[in-house]
Amino acid sequence: MKRVFVDTGAWYALTDRRDPDHEPVAAALREHRNRLLTSNFVLDETLTLVRYRLGWTISQRLGEQLRSGSLARLERISPRDEDAAWEIFSTYSDKSFSFTDCTSFALCNRLEVSMCIAIDNDFRSFGLHCLP
Repeated sequence: MKRVFVDTGAWYALTDRRDPDHEPVAAALREHRNRLLTSNFVLDETLTLVRYRLGWTISQRLGEQLRSGSLARLERISPRDEDAAWEIFSTYSDKSFSFTDCTSFALCNRLEVSMCIAIDNDFRSFGLHCLP
């Protein structure tokens, strides 16, 4: 069973029903249910974004779902992933990759995940197949 990595923008679009990407993201998440994974760094970034834009209550509810594993498997970024992320961050000076994105790329490399649900083009720029 091929796993699918979910990035911050997708979690946000799922949470904000007014987001223009809400429906396609929700459909992609439903289609790949039970194969989804995300990271603790994405969890941090997502909860911060949701709290600032949609409020604490919604952020806390999403955090409960992500931490419990009911939406996706939560994979922790290891020290080796962080080192690999630093190499990616340092190598791609011509890209606007955030360090969190680089940790996601490192995790996808380690787990041999090639498909992501991501809104921004950074994952595509790194060579990953993205939905929607």
